[in-house]
Order: sequence, then C-alpha cells, then structure tokens
Amino acid sequence: MCGATEGGLSLDGIDVKKEAIVQGQVTRDGQPVGNAYVRLLDRTGEFTAEVPTSATGHFRFFAGDGEWTLRTLAPKSDPVDHKVVASIGSIAEVAVAI
Repeated sequence: MCGATEGGLSLDGIDVKKEAIVQGQVTRDGQPVGNAYVRLLDRTGEFTAEVPTSATGHFRFFAGDGEWTLRTLAPKSDPVDHKVVASIGSIAEVAVAI
C-alpha cells in the first residue's frame, strides 16, 4: 500500500520517508469542491504557500516539521481553518468540509 486514501492523491514517485506531507480534500455537502484555494500558514499565522484544489477537491503541501494552519477559501463559503501537525515520514490527511 502506498498510504494514500482510496480515490485520493497518488503518492507514486514520492519518498514519503523524506517528506512531511499535508494533503486532503475539500467538500461541500459531501461533494468535492474544485475551484477552491487552500493556504498553508505557519504557527504565527504568516502565509507560506497556496494551492488550488483539483477538480476532485484534493490538495497537497510538502511542509516542514511542526504545527500549521490550513485556511480554505472557496466561493460562497466563509474561510475555514484547520490546525495540522506535519512531520517528516508521515502524511497528515485533512478532510475539509465547507
């Protein structure tokens, strides 16, 4: 097994042992939300990175060890924040419901 969730993002070609991966899916009423943005904020709230969600609502960051905040921005929705801890050698899976 590669460690990815069924139907989620592929980890083929990624050496998970050397990465701190934060990934997940954004949904609304159980349906994937493409056209959203997920921001990675450091522990002080400073912007670090931003990625758009795929058509299936998925996103992925390669982060450093530590505590992070994911801020999800989507049309017709208030921003949603999720705290997450990333560590090298593991995958932090986050389900974001907006």
